[in-house]
Amino acid sequence: MELPAVNLKVILLVHWLLTIWGSMVFGGPYSWANFTVLALGVWAVAQRDSIDAISMFLGGLLATILLDIIHISIFYPRSTNSATEQFSAGMAILSLLLKPFSCYLVHHMYRERGGELHFHSDFLGPSQERSAYQTIESTEEPAEPFAGLEARGPAGRGY
Repeated sequence: MELPAVNLKVILLVHWLLTIWGSMVFGGPYSWANFTVLALGVWAVAQRDSIDAISMFLGGLLATILLDIIHISIFYPRSTNSATEQFSAGMAILSLLLKPFSCYLVHHMYRERGGELHFHSDFLGPSQERSAYQTIESTEEPAEPFAGLEARGPAGRGY
């Protein structure tokens, strides 16, 4: 499946508008979380070759999906009498619905910049993956320093 050619600036602009409109009802932590992630996005735009910037933006988008679900579910206005509150809540929900697609696009940009995702954990056992690291030591087995002591017996220990 071919991805559409979407600029990172367009993703930032859409989420910035939706965050502005969503912040009319959901202030405080909702605004801080989303504007912080948007600042990471501006960093990713400013440094086009940086893998760190785009990976931080991707991680922030993924984190704000969970945070937005929590904020909207806790602070959703129960009695929405005002059209402004309905509009603001709708824009926050629309932003939340667009974030997985934005994450997919940003992940594609991350891969284009040379980033790779490594999901390796050592608690499941040693890795079969070989890295580019090579030791300068020889490939021979190291000599066992205590291998001959059992054969020598008590006299070989110098007692």
